[in-house]
Amino acid sequence: MLSTLDHNATARRFIQQADEEFARGDMLQASEKGWGAAAHAMKAIADTRGWPHSSHRDLFEVSRLAAEERGILEIISLFQIASATHRNFYEGWLSNEIIAINISAIRRLLEILEVLPDNGHQAQS
Repeated sequence: MLSTLDHNATARRFIQQADEEFARGDMLQASEKGWGAAAHAMKAIADTRGWPHSSHRDLFEVSRLAAEERGILEIISLFQIASATHRNFYEGWLSNEIIAINISAIRRLLEILEVLPDNGHQAQS
């Protein structure tokens, strides 16, 4: 099982890989790495708070809870953008321009989530 630090490191690595895959022209892999970055960032937040995070449904709930906790509703919409990017991995229907915009949105999500304090909760290993 990955620790909170592992999830954070993975999120950072995956967003970098999304950029690299995009630059190589592999839009499917860029999409999937973008999703992976968002999912691992959500898992890191959930882990620090003891929230379930083992399914897609859980991750959507984490996005809602994190948005509610901080009063940043943008977290929900940014995570939904990440989910659409994940679907693109299977369908390949998004244009390169939209994928670039979505990767930027996912980067914004990571920035928001990285500054969320743990509100006294301890990270679990």
